[in-house]
Amino acid sequence: MATLAKASLEQLQEKMAGLEPLPQYSFLRPPEIGLTQVRGRAGGTGQIFNLGEMTLTRCVLKLHSQPMITGFGYVAGREHFHAELAALADALMQHNDWCERVKKIVIEPLQAEAIRQQQTQQSQTASTQVNFFTLARGE
Repeated sequence: MATLAKASLEQLQEKMAGLEPLPQYSFLRPPEIGLTQVRGRAGGTGQIFNLGEMTLTRCVLKLHSQPMITGFGYVAGREHFHAELAALADALMQHNDWCERVKKIVIEPLQAEAIRQQQTQQSQTASTQVNFFTLARGE
């Protein structure tokens, strides 16, 4: 789910197009926009505090198959189609006939791209790092 939610809409559309023809589905909850409370921890490990609110789009759909399979999609922001595609991918991952195809065509390439972007960002950040040191005075 994190991979689907963090991928850009363009990346997800491109990967999902490789699965076509997609099965029929209908909405249990069409894409809708709401707010969620974001919480943080002081220093990453300390006391929990409310950081603020963020916009969230969610979608729930069901595949027209037997047995009924339900997919959920939650994405940051206001992109209805992104939430719909994430929910569809979630539902397909639960279907025996689609699971491996979705892993190979959608999930694994998106994960590889996310890792590549993270490594690029880390290398750019490391190149600007400044190391400070102090000298002890001998008295």
